[in-house]
Amino acid sequence: MQPMAGQDLLHTQPRPMHWLATATALSAVVAAASFVQPPDATATTSHGVRAARPAAAPDPARVSFPVNCGPNRLDVVQKVPGDLDGDGTTETVAVVRCHSETGTPPSGVYVLAGPTDGKAAPRIVATLLAPARQLSVRKLTVGNGVISAGLLGYSTLDVPRCCPDVHKDVKWQWKGGKFVQSELPAAMGTQRA
Repeated sequence: MQPMAGQDLLHTQPRPMHWLATATALSAVVAAASFVQPPDATATTSHGVRAARPAAAPDPARVSFPVNCGPNRLDVVQKVPGDLDGDGTTETVAVVRCHSETGTPPSGVYVLAGPTDGKAAPRIVATLLAPARQLSVRKLTVGNGVISAGLLGYSTLDVPRCCPDVHKDVKWQWKGGKFVQSELPAAMGTQRA
């Protein structure tokens, strides 16, 4: 005999145990689905955006530096990559000087950034030390957005160009949209005149 409309059958009544079993089964399906991912799945903050590969540090060998060496070649004596302005891209600090078999030729220190169109040569975006200042770089480091250098120079024109007698340590740091130079305290650097 079939129940009449409005009558409920005892076995069709939802009981707390039915709800518990349904909730447990649903939780198991959701948990299992969170562990199963396609092999190329990546986490992103916005739909359809893939993380860009970081660009390589600019190569100083592809740059035409504003240094006149006459008949001598220009040497890149040091290159150090780093993110100097905190924008997530890598710049290169390059130390260059004219080739010489004797003496200590003056150095130029330049900051290079990648090309704007992706195919051109890297760009010089800052001159930290121009060769006209007649100083040479003896060491250069880059760390935490700070460029540190040990510089050698001459107190007078009478000092032989082989033997610099002025030594100082300086640093450059990106502040307010430009590189700001400061001299390190005397306790950290040495200066002899």
